[in-house]
Amino acid sequence: MNLFDYVRPVSVAEAVAAASEPGAAYLAAGTNLVDLMKVGALRPSRLVDVTRLPGLDRIEMLADGGVRIGAMVRNADLARDQAFATAHPAVAEALLSGASPQLRNTATVGGNLMQRTRCAYFYDTASACNRREPGAGCEALAGENRTHAVLGWSEACIATNPSDFCVPLVAFDAVVEIEGPRGRRDVPLEHFHLLPGTTPARESVLVAGELITGLRLPPEAAGFRAHARYLKLRERTSFAFALVSAAAALRIEGGTIRSARLALGGVAAKPWRARASEALLLGATPNVEAFARAADAALADAMPSGDNAFKIELAKRVIKRAFLLAAAGTPKRMPALPASAFSSDTGVLSHA
Repeated sequence: MNLFDYVRPVSVAEAVAAASEPGAAYLAAGTNLVDLMKVGALRPSRLVDVTRLPGLDRIEMLADGGVRIGAMVRNADLARDQAFATAHPAVAEALLSGASPQLRNTATVGGNLMQRTRCAYFYDTASACNRREPGAGCEALAGENRTHAVLGWSEACIATNPSDFCVPLVAFDAVVEIEGPRGRRDVPLEHFHLLPGTTPARESVLVAGELITGLRLPPEAAGFRAHARYLKLRERTSFAFALVSAAAALRIEGGTIRSARLALGGVAAKPWRARASEALLLGATPNVEAFARAADAALADAMPSGDNAFKIELAKRVIKRAFLLAAAGTPKRMPALPASAFSSDTGVLSHA
């Protein structure tokens, strides 16, 4: 690691001022940042520790039926919160499918939004990477790239966003609360992460000094609780990032789909909202034929970025399976293997 200053502010305003200096980075649990510092992929000159800022560790069920989640809430605490898991089962399932219990006990929801790609070329400082060093090139383009993006990629970068948590959040119109040098602003999570274009080093809409203080889910999100699932396909059942994942949710009335939500993970540099698929499902009967049409629409613009053409068909199958699971109804018990294609209906009563 390089030498760096360490600052522990006592207020959000102090934190924003300290992090506005060039080379500064916010430190929460550090489950991603510290790893990147160890390998030299990131070299901040100042760490601003936000772990003790007051008021950022609360889960608040709002009067209008929505929920506000402080940025310092731990992943495990949110997933196991009874009221939250009941209202937002797909989000809880996504959280419990990520990393390991030890990491979920430490990692924060704000940090989850800010985690960096797991592309091996980004981590390897001997490799060219435009995210790590703008203008260096992208060795993944002609390298080992079977896990890389099939949607929204460019010649400058084909990396994917690794978050499970963000996928259902995008599907349910979550909003990010941000404090910065110019005050507070709210940004829909769907627009928070950026596609690479020609500037892949800029991964989000945040500017210098801005700090995520919380997330909000609108009251409409809880309306999908009866038919909402998250499905994650990975190369091993636990402690692995998604090859492809899908958050699928339905509102079904009288045997007809009245509303649908779909977002994908593992396919792009940001969680991918499939609005065309959602529109196709309105008024449809919830069956495999309708879900197949929705899956085709979601991947209509997909293109391989190397040796990953299989991910396009894989994503379609994951979408169909996720919608079939959602149509069958949210299980009363959180599956023993959350989000896994191999999960059963045995587990804990997190959704009851």
